[in-house]
Amino acid sequence: MEPAEPIALSALQHYSYCPRQCALIHVEQAFEENVHTLRGRAVHERVDAPGFEEKFGTRVERALPVWSERLGLIGKCDVVEFLADGTPYPVEYKHGPKRAKIHDDLQLAAQVMCLEDMIGKPVPKGAIYHYRSRRRREVTITAALHRSVEETTVAVRALLESGRLPPPANDGRCKECSLKDICQPEAVAARGKMHTLRAALFEPEDECANS
Repeated sequence: MEPAEPIALSALQHYSYCPRQCALIHVEQAFEENVHTLRGRAVHERVDAPGFEEKFGTRVERALPVWSERLGLIGKCDVVEFLADGTPYPVEYKHGPKRAKIHDDLQLAAQVMCLEDMIGKPVPKGAIYHYRSRRRREVTITAALHRSVEETTVAVRALLESGRLPPPANDGRCKECSLKDICQPEAVAARGKMHTLRAALFEPEDECANS
């Protein structure tokens, strides 16, 4: 049996934010820009060029490729700082203000787990750099985050293999999503409600007719 195609680290973040968004991007290959994605692209242009430098005695790698054969994951880290003992410290860049988002932490944890598998030693921490605030938010990579990465990887692989679109979230997440026009969460949700209503209205008649 051929090994399964590796899953992009970004797919875990997309799935954690919204499974339908993940399917639209990674199954349907759909993507549209909005102000949030454009801001994110502008921020990542600063770190997307591969290379390294020395800062205050610390080696800093940009756009470092990472992978895990064990988990079947592949991607890259925006920035990895190597501490004095050689332990990597990944830094993921985000355009928004400093605030905790579980889908960002999950993506960072997945990067950490790839680095751990590559170097064979624990990577206890990383950071999210919030560009608007110009501040870092350090993230401790807990056992719960490790489990979440493993569980999300299994869920994403099942989603990709199924090739199906999950139902839309149709909640506050949709406001900031660049795929809202493609996803049409309100219209899809309305159709689902109509189908449920029709089933409730006509099912009793069908049962009576068959009795």
